[in-house]
Amino acid sequence: MSGRAIVSCFSHPSTSCYIPLSRRTQFAHAPPPSPLLLSRRSHLLAAGGRGGGKMWANVKSEKNVSESRKYEDVVVQKARDLDDMEEEGKWWKVFPKRWVIVVLCFSAFLLCNMDRVNMSIAILPMSAEYKWNPSTVGLIQSSFFWGYLLTQIAGGIWADTVGGKQVLGFGVVWWSVATALTPIAAKLGLPFLLVARVFMGIGEGVAMPAMNNILSKWVPVSERSRSLALVYSGMYLGSVTGLAFSPFLIHQFGWPSVFYSFGSLGTVWFSVWLSKAHSSPLEDPELRPAEKKLITTNCLSKEPVKTIPWRLILSKPPVWALIASHFCHNWGTFILLTWMPTYYNQVLKFNLTESGLFCVLPWLIMALSANVGGWIADTLVSKGVSVTTVRKIMQTIGFLGPAFFLTQLSHVNSPVMAVLCMTCSQGTDAFSQSGLYSNHQDIAPRYSGILLGLSNTAGVLAGVFGTAATGYILQHGSWDDVFKVSVGLYLVGTVVFNLFSTGEKVLE
Repeated sequence: MSGRAIVSCFSHPSTSCYIPLSRRTQFAHAPPPSPLLLSRRSHLLAAGGRGGGKMWANVKSEKNVSESRKYEDVVVQKARDLDDMEEEGKWWKVFPKRWVIVVLCFSAFLLCNMDRVNMSIAILPMSAEYKWNPSTVGLIQSSFFWGYLLTQIAGGIWADTVGGKQVLGFGVVWWSVATALTPIAAKLGLPFLLVARVFMGIGEGVAMPAMNNILSKWVPVSERSRSLALVYSGMYLGSVTGLAFSPFLIHQFGWPSVFYSFGSLGTVWFSVWLSKAHSSPLEDPELRPAEKKLITTNCLSKEPVKTIPWRLILSKPPVWALIASHFCHNWGTFILLTWMPTYYNQVLKFNLTESGLFCVLPWLIMALSANVGGWIADTLVSKGVSVTTVRKIMQTIGFLGPAFFLTQLSHVNSPVMAVLCMTCSQGTDAFSQSGLYSNHQDIAPRYSGILLGLSNTAGVLAGVFGTAATGYILQHGSWDDVFKVSVGLYLVGTVVFNLFSTGEKVLE
C-alpha cells in the first residue's frame, strides 16, 4: 500500500478509508470541519494513542508524518481564526474608537455646563443665608469669567504642544474640585468664594481648546461637523440637566448638595478618560488597524506643535474672520441666555417658575438642531460640496436665522408666539456649530486649539460687554433697542464670514 495512507474518516469513525497521498494537499485546502467534528477527531486521536481505537496510519517516511502535522496545524489555526472573527464581531469590539473619544468629550461638556449653571439656582438660597445684596450677587456671578478668560489662549497653546488628553483631563478635575469646594469657600467668606469661582473658570477655560485639538486628530473631515455638534450639544443638555436637578437637590438636601454631587461626577469621568482616551490615534495601542488607517489618511492634523508662528497666524484674513464672527455670534447668544428669564418675567409677565421652564426649551432645541445641522453639513461634504461652501451656508443660517426671529419679537402680541420666536432664534443659532465652530480645524488643524482660544476669547468678551451693555440699554431704552444691536452684529458677522472665511487649510 505504498503511496496510500489508511486514516479514520471523520464522518464515520468506525470505518476506514483510503486517501492517496497525492490528494492530501487538496484535502488540506478544504474548508475546516465543524467544531463538533474537531472535538470528535481529537477524541479519536487520544484513543488511538492509547491503542484502543482504530485511528492508525501506514506511512513509509518521516516526510509524510511531517505533512500530517502541518495539516493538524492548519486545522487548529483556522479554528482559532474563526474564534477571533467571532470575538471581533461583538459590537463593543468594533464600535469606532474615534466615537468613543467624541462621546467622552460630550460627557465632559455635559459636566461643564452642569457645574456652571448650578450657581444661577443656588445663588438664591445662598444670598438669603449670607445676606448678599444684588451687587455682591453680580460680582459672584461674573467672577467665573475672570478665570475663564485667563485660560482660553493658554489652554490652546498647552493642548497643541502637550496633547489634548492631558489638558482636558486637567480641566475637568480642576473645575470639579473647585465646584466641590464652593460651599466651604462660601462659609469662609466672600473673598474665598470669589477665588473658588475664578478657579472654576480657569478649569473650564481650557476645555474647548483641548477638545478642539483632540477632535482635529481623531475625527476625519467628513465626520467633523456632526462630531462637533454632538460635543457642543453636551453643553446645552448640561444646562438642561443642571437647571432641572438643582432645585430638587436644594429642596431635599440643601444648597451645598448641588456642588458636592455635581463636583463628584468629575472623578467618575476622569477615571474613564484615563483608561480609554489618547491624544491621537498614533498613541492608542488598542486601535484597530483599519480604523487607524482611516483616521490617519483623512485627518489633517498629525504632528505635535513645537513652535507657534504667531505672526503668520495673525496675518491670515480667515483667522480674523473667525475672531470677528465669534464676537458677533456670542454677543447675541449671551444676551439671550443671560437676560431671557428677565424678558419672560418683565415683558411676557411669566412668573419665575414659568420663566425657568421656558428657559429650558431653547437649550433642548439647540441640542437637537446642532446635531441636525451637523449631519446636514457632513452629508453635503460627502457628496462633493466644498468645505468652504458648507461652512458659509451653515454659518449664514446661524447668523440670519436669529436675526430674523429677533426682528419679529416687536410684531407679536402673544406670549406663545414670543416664546416660539426666541426658541427658533436659538435653534437656528446652533447651526453655527457646523459653521464657525468647525472652521478652526479646517484652516489650521495643527493650531486648532490656539485658534479656538483666540476666537473664544473674543466671544467671552462679547458676553461680558454685551451683558453689561444690555443693562445700560434697558435703563435708557427698551427691549427693541437691545434686539436691534444684536441683529446689527449678526448682519456684520454674516458679511465678514462670507467675505473672508474659507474651508481650505491656510496654515501648515
